[in-house]
Amino acid sequence: MNVMNELTKGVFRENPIFRLVLGMCPTLAVTTLAVNGLGMGLSTAAVLVSSNFVIAVLRKVIPNKIRIPAFIIIIATFVTMVDMLLNAYTPELHSQLGIFVPLIVVNCIILGRAEAFASKNPVADSLADGLGMGLGFTLSLTLLGSIRELLASGTLFGANILGASYEPFKLFASPPGAFIALGLLMALMNMLAKKYKLE
Repeated sequence: MNVMNELTKGVFRENPIFRLVLGMCPTLAVTTLAVNGLGMGLSTAAVLVSSNFVIAVLRKVIPNKIRIPAFIIIIATFVTMVDMLLNAYTPELHSQLGIFVPLIVVNCIILGRAEAFASKNPVADSLADGLGMGLGFTLSLTLLGSIRELLASGTLFGANILGASYEPFKLFASPPGAFIALGLLMALMNMLAKKYKLE
């Protein structure tokens, strides 16, 4: 397999959010601010890369009958580590993300990549797949969070971008605003995929 292909497919062609529509719970819940989207994306990416690596290394050792429970234990170990690191070094971000960090354990992107890819492919390809999917997830959450924050408050990563005279569009700070922004971004991604034949 081509490692570069595995690395890039998660960013556009198989983007977990805009193309595969996976991980919608944290996508809609934590993207009120760009920094939250970035933090959640990087946390998920760290777990995805680490778990893909370990599962690929152990793929011939884990018995087929217990592979799903084994994958969940591996994923939960890395989620616990990420949760503790966030709490220790970025307590404000940890507080903003709340329950969604521990819920990375059951994020369908991570378990899906473990089952569909890491358990069947060598370590280098699995690392590239995890990094690509994690990067695609992080970029998607950050983009969605940036758009929502900019429209809802006129700021971007806390910096006032649109000036004091900007009239905030508060809808985008609410759940319906998350759906609208996500829907428009998905439509744009589908349009670009058709235009550039990236199906």
